Amino acid sequence: MSEDLLVNITPQETRVALMLQGAVQELHIERTSSRGRAGNIYLGKVVRVLPGMQSAFIDIGLERAAFLHVADIWEARQHDASTSPVPPIEKLLFDGQSIMVQVVKDPIGTKGARLSTQISIAGRMLVYLPQDSHIGISQRIENEAERISLKEKLQKLVPEDEKGGFIIRTMAEDASDADLHMDVNYLRKTWNNISQQSKKTGPPALLYQDLSLAQRVLRDFVNDETATIQIDSRENFVKLSEFATDYTPSVLPKMAHYTGERPLFDLYSVETEIERALGKRVDLKSGGYLIIEQTEAMTTIDVNTGSYVNGRNFDDTIFKTNLEAAHAIVRQLRLRNLGGIIILDFIDMENLEHRESVLAELKKAMSRDRTKVTVSEFSALGLVEMTRKRTRESLAHVLCEICPACTGKGQVKTARTIAYEILRELLREAKQFNPKEFRILASQLVIDLFLEEESQHLAMLGDFIGKPISLQVESSFHQEQYDVILM
Repeated sequence: MSEDLLVNITPQETRVALMLQGAVQELHIERTSSRGRAGNIYLGKVVRVLPGMQSAFIDIGLERAAFLHVADIWEARQHDASTSPVPPIEKLLFDGQSIMVQVVKDPIGTKGARLSTQISIAGRMLVYLPQDSHIGISQRIENEAERISLKEKLQKLVPEDEKGGFIIRTMAEDASDADLHMDVNYLRKTWNNISQQSKKTGPPALLYQDLSLAQRVLRDFVNDETATIQIDSRENFVKLSEFATDYTPSVLPKMAHYTGERPLFDLYSVETEIERALGKRVDLKSGGYLIIEQTEAMTTIDVNTGSYVNGRNFDDTIFKTNLEAAHAIVRQLRLRNLGGIIILDFIDMENLEHRESVLAELKKAMSRDRTKVTVSEFSALGLVEMTRKRTRESLAHVLCEICPACTGKGQVKTARTIAYEILRELLREAKQFNPKEFRILASQLVIDLFLEEESQHLAMLGDFIGKPISLQVESSFHQEQYDVILM
């Protein structure tokens, strides 16, 4: 099945939707204001060496000078401390010196960026280390046979004149020779450009910036199944075409500039899907539905039959709902980018064949997910436990924040509960103070309750404390907010 990529670019934000048969499968969002500098490579200038702290301040063109510790200098890290002491920083650097550095930690508050002189450039499946010469493998690839196979495969692809080294990332599991070869070429070309630029310019200068989301789409997202890449910005279409010409020429025929009158995301109903993806409930075509609860520890997904009763019997209804839910679950995991521990609560199935069929359908649907996923069998409680690697923030964490009214509880107290809290507060205040009058400030719903259903209780309390009680709507208050004013 062919895939389509929609790229919506504005000065403040880039959004990418991966479409399959007209339905959104993945959403990626990057905001200009939140793009960090970690990973950027600069030609810096040493402005001050501090022997006492074994560190130096480097001007890389930012508002504050960046910080480089001797432990982050590549030459010092290569030194064998067992044979002789590590050279002090004043022997390695001097004021005014030009030096190539990479940001390893973004500036925070009053602190400048943290730097390293050990350069690394990340590709899709490999990390290039121009100063090293060995091939390493991510510790997360645990299968020893797979580790040996990947290392041998890469060694055959690396040119004989290669002076740098590589780290094989977890994404490289099951990678083909063509995939690895493309990454090797991309990384070598990137480093050559950085080296050439460093010789042509003076410090401070930005030599390399980590790829933007739109560029990563061309490098990482496109595969043999990608039919089109539609970009709705003429200026960025030209820039991306130039990038593709240099680094991913095979992508060029698939790129197109969208010129329609309707916004690109509106045309394909992506905006609607984004709104739906922020809700807890996902309706299934059959009438069933999912309830998705995302917590800090894990994500739970509950499957319900809802109004679906079209099966020959109840077992058949449950089975068909669970089959449909398996596909919907996989799509929602990708769409919302949910990671970590995920618990699936399918509707209970007594039939063992039904269970196996649902699990097989779930794993089959998972095969299209680029993110690493592991799925267990049904547990004794009828639950399916799975993990999905966290690669970025979930859609909800990018677009939303904790509700100031419920502060993350996901619910608020009823207007009646708040009304009764206010009555108890009035009684406490009346025992401690002796004002002329009490005034209640609360939301419209709470005040309406005091004027109607709870008016008798409010009047009884006024008689009991012997003080008049007035009401005032505070439109800025949410339902749980109130105040009792002593007049």
